Amino acid sequence: MTEPKTMDMMCGGWTETRDADKETQWICDQVKSLVQGKTNKIYQEYRAVKYRSQVVAGFNYLFKVCVGGPSYIHVQVYQALPCHGGHLWLSGVQEDKTHDEPLEPISN
Repeated sequence: MTEPKTMDMMCGGWTETRDADKETQWICDQVKSLVQGKTNKIYQEYRAVKYRSQVVAGFNYLFKVCVGGPSYIHVQVYQALPCHGGHLWLSGVQEDKTHDEPLEPISN
C-alpha cells in the first residue's frame, strides 16, 4: 500500500489541482473495476491526468481520468489512514467531463 500524499495539505481543505503521477495512477487503478461497474462501461484507456486531495479522517482524492480521446471522467476516492488499513473506497464518479472542466468535489 502506498503512503498518502500529505505535502501542502490543509486539514479539511482541498489542494489546488495538480498533475497526476505514478502514485495517483496506482490509486485510480485500484478502483478501476468499481468505476467500470458504476458507469457500466469498460475503459480501454484509463489514465489519471490531474488530481486534488483533502485531509479528513483519512484522505479524499479527486481524479480527472482520460478514458479515450476527448472523453474524461471524474473519480472521487477515500483512503483510510494507514493505521486503519489504508483501504480505498470509491466515493463517486461523474461522466461526460472535458479536459478543461475543473475538478470539483462530488457530492452524493
